[in-house]
Amino acid sequence: MSRLDVTETFHSITFPGHLHTQDSLNYATNFKFQDTDTVIVTYPKSGTTWMQEILSLVLSKGDPTIAQTQPNWARAPWLEQYYSPDVLNASKGPRIITTHLPYRLLAPALKQSKAKVIYVARNLKDVSVSYYHFHNVAKFLPDQGTFSEFLNAFLEGSVHYGSWFDHVKGWTSHSKDIQNFLYVTYEEMWQDLHGALQKVSRFLQCPLTEDELIRAQKHCSFNSMKENAMVNYTLIPQEIMDHSKGKFMRKGKVGDWKNIFTEEQSFLVDDVYSSQMADSSLKFLWECPAEI
Repeated sequence: MSRLDVTETFHSITFPGHLHTQDSLNYATNFKFQDTDTVIVTYPKSGTTWMQEILSLVLSKGDPTIAQTQPNWARAPWLEQYYSPDVLNASKGPRIITTHLPYRLLAPALKQSKAKVIYVARNLKDVSVSYYHFHNVAKFLPDQGTFSEFLNAFLEGSVHYGSWFDHVKGWTSHSKDIQNFLYVTYEEMWQDLHGALQKVSRFLQCPLTEDELIRAQKHCSFNSMKENAMVNYTLIPQEIMDHSKGKFMRKGKVGDWKNIFTEEQSFLVDDVYSSQMADSSLKFLWECPAEI
């Protein structure tokens, strides 16, 4: 399935047709979750791959075998992508499911289960930079022009997967409507990976010994993931992802936006953020602590 130039529009949100169809999107919104499911929810480029790796290693008690032999999209498939029914139907035991869908589309299905939901958020300045670079690599995403042009579209919410603001606020403002909900930020995983692993293991009711935590931390560090073909997307053919234009896993740092943003762009985002997030109590770390 190529469809690299196809865009699917579903409930006023656009999705890359290479991975999504109307049938796959309808399948996702009508999905029958099981109480034993764990669902990773993110806006793109917000720590999705990292949380997939964390869950794989927590559930395996730090044993990296699965994480090093099975692609992340096979062990934690994206619910709304066309291949997921085959993967999920063949899975045995508790399932890890990944999604980029906004709350309003998935809420009706989730409310009928006790599935555990882990929402990962990342500051939008770093998200915008990471997403822009991903557009340059992924041939199934449209050409967004210059970073300035992309940033304007991103702030308007006219990029694939919709508005960052709607996504983050939609899920976090309805967290009490979901029986088992955990909120984690990319920045806290970056600052204290050991603590984040403990937080996730408690939420999953899967306690780890200190040795298991250390082993899990080693294998889900950014440097380890960057070299792991099961998560760094080097398995994806060149005609789908142009690896000559950049790596899927670039830097993984907090505050990398400072290397591309102009002062004017930073002020613009600050203004839009203040307006859009006025009704939210969420706080984000924008820079590395040593640089603040």
